[in-house]
Amino acid sequence: MSTGIIKKVAGPLVIAEGMRDADMFDVVRVSNQRLIGEIIEIHGDQASIQVYEETSGLGPGEPVESTGAPLSVELGPGLIGSIFDGIQRPLVDIMNAVGNSLTRGVELPALKRETVWNFKKCVNVGDEVEAGDIIGTVEETEIVTHKIMVPHRVSGKVTSIEDGDYRIEDPVAVITAADGTEHKVTMMQKWPVRVGRPYKEKLSPDMPLVTGQRVIDTLFPIAKGGVAAVPGPFGSGKTVVQHQLAKWAEADIVVYIGCGERGNEMTDVLNEFPELKDPKTGHSLMERTVLIANTSDMPVAAREASIYVGITIAEYFRDMGYSVALMADSTSRWAEALREMSGRLEEMPGEEGYPAYLGSRLAQFYERAGRVISTGKEGREGALSVIGAVSPPGGDISEPVSQATLRIVKVFWGLDSNLAYRRHFPAINWLTSYSLYVDRLGKWFNNNVHDDYMDLRARIMKMLHDESELDEIVKLVGMDALSAPDRLKLEAARSIREDFLHQDAFHEVDTYTSLDKQYRMMELVLNYYDISLDALSKGVSIDALVKLPVRENIGRFKYVKAELMEEEFYRILNTLHNQTEELLQKEDA
Repeated sequence: MSTGIIKKVAGPLVIAEGMRDADMFDVVRVSNQRLIGEIIEIHGDQASIQVYEETSGLGPGEPVESTGAPLSVELGPGLIGSIFDGIQRPLVDIMNAVGNSLTRGVELPALKRETVWNFKKCVNVGDEVEAGDIIGTVEETEIVTHKIMVPHRVSGKVTSIEDGDYRIEDPVAVITAADGTEHKVTMMQKWPVRVGRPYKEKLSPDMPLVTGQRVIDTLFPIAKGGVAAVPGPFGSGKTVVQHQLAKWAEADIVVYIGCGERGNEMTDVLNEFPELKDPKTGHSLMERTVLIANTSDMPVAAREASIYVGITIAEYFRDMGYSVALMADSTSRWAEALREMSGRLEEMPGEEGYPAYLGSRLAQFYERAGRVISTGKEGREGALSVIGAVSPPGGDISEPVSQATLRIVKVFWGLDSNLAYRRHFPAINWLTSYSLYVDRLGKWFNNNVHDDYMDLRARIMKMLHDESELDEIVKLVGMDALSAPDRLKLEAARSIREDFLHQDAFHEVDTYTSLDKQYRMMELVLNYYDISLDALSKGVSIDALVKLPVRENIGRFKYVKAELMEEEFYRILNTLHNQTEELLQKEDA
């Protein structure tokens, strides 16, 4: 264990002398207050330390002590429903210990040591096990079964294991290796946050992460194990989109990282999630959520650690065979923390002052996503999908963080402040957004929803792009210059925008739409367009077709409950045929 003394303090950066025996990324305790920090640069016997707590009042000559271990997280029962800060300190426990104001140098374990968990074994004495195998389970919440896995680099024969009530540091099993070494296995593991957890194989992203948000699932889907970016200016609804995905995405576990965003947004999450009912189980959403809160008023250096802490916890649940969704809100604030530390280290700045390694650090983070086969004999399939919000200054996505992110991610949901001001939510611009997973996922949608799902999607996209071109003509020469078929196309596109793409996050039915219902909604709008186009060719006036009463029913179909969907769909379709037939008979008369 290396010890030194403080030579210089510059905000969250502390330079210490006498640290020759320390290693890069070692966790250190700074000063007599034992503030937690991490070594990020070493020159000779001088170490540069980023301190994860407020450094005011520190001065030269105070002691620095290295723990000899990298920044690691505690993984085990007790994670679900917890609220941690950026370095996995339990905020509720800290509040109970020292009050509402965070006190410096508080040392509390991330997972409660005194809690007793009921352990049920899955293997017996004499069984051969290897790293990643499940040896037992713990009912962590009513909807999450925590699987206790053999730690990394441990394998051999089980020589002792019993059902019973244990604390997380109590040995639940003994595994004896081939050379006779005994490994006592507890329910808790530690893992360094900057190292990705191992897996056997990475699978192709050919299955969608269903979110229930129509603009995402139909137009710009994300694969299970995929990565997406949500860039947008202030007030365009990034946080609302992430909240919706956290609530409704087809994930067993949600890890939500509030990284440098405003405290009131994190408060919304803390207030909303316990009250929200998980649609699949009927229990509180917090029973499958881990929250990491490192808001903009908390120490800047801890932002840098928070996303690594979050993704390591997410990988742990992925290894159990769960589908995990990770929300990072926002990676721009994380990049600003990198920029601040880089400036204090006097490194050569890159574009807009960001460090030259910004792109590689972002890639290291996003590359840890994926659908994988876990280690262990049985090889469970788990998925970790990452959705990162980006907050470009002034909404300018040509800035370095947005551009570096877009080079890595496969899905871009571009938020548009104009749509948000028009109260169109989600404010995802269908002309600038894209998903590179569409071709891979098309086969799944056609096989599992309907065989012409992707054909309907292609028609919807073409209609929206045609509307954009027609809008330019209307602005120049007015609506009267358009032909009747073009006017009809504009009306159908307006129906797609207002009835299909616009979704009310606070409506009990409209907040989530199943893929079957999304398909039916596309069918209704396109049927209206096709039937009206046919009637138009037979002499029916465009004004009569635009004012068809059934259009109100098509618009309100999104509020129809799932059990009434099929009946209502065919009723609207019959009404559409009947009303168009009446117009044709009038025309013939």
